[in-house]
Amino acid sequence: MPLPFLTADGVSDADDDSDEVLAHPDHDRWRRPYRPGPWRVAIAALLLLLSAFMLLATMIVAFAGGWRGAAVCLVAALAVVGSAVQTLRMGVWVSRTGMRRVGFLSARTVAWSEIAEFRTVQQPVRWLGLPRTVQGQALTVSGRGGTELPVLLTDHNADFLLRAEAFDRAADTLAAWADAYRPVPA
Repeated sequence: MPLPFLTADGVSDADDDSDEVLAHPDHDRWRRPYRPGPWRVAIAALLLLLSAFMLLATMIVAFAGGWRGAAVCLVAALAVVGSAVQTLRMGVWVSRTGMRRVGFLSARTVAWSEIAEFRTVQQPVRWLGLPRTVQGQALTVSGRGGTELPVLLTDHNADFLLRAEAFDRAADTLAAWADAYRPVPA
């Protein structure tokens, strides 16, 4: 079963050195321009393992005759499965229409025409999304009119921790998407 949210533009490992950044046929579909990192995948895998135990508990409670308790266990297990899927979906997605930053509970879409520039800056960043901050790189976006949008990517998030080359490649790819679809100012 194909899992499109786990692939980066449908690119295989053999295609990592390709020169064409936007080399996929359908630019209208929302795509993540980078692969999810091992930390993000590990967190999702642990959540799915937890949900398997919760579903086993649901079955045991149902066989014991506690239908109300089984329903509560089933709802909790489905919430954990949904959390695992949403954890894998988190990140920056791009299409011909714009850029979408997907968080755990929210998503924000910005049209390419609203983006002035991308910058990679050194600043305190959150380590794996936790409250603890460390010095690192962040990819920021400034909108037209000088508005600052939230930080898109950091080199210490679940996708790029200990993968500096992948962070640089993702930042370059996002800039290439912006250059390809941002209207030229008159």
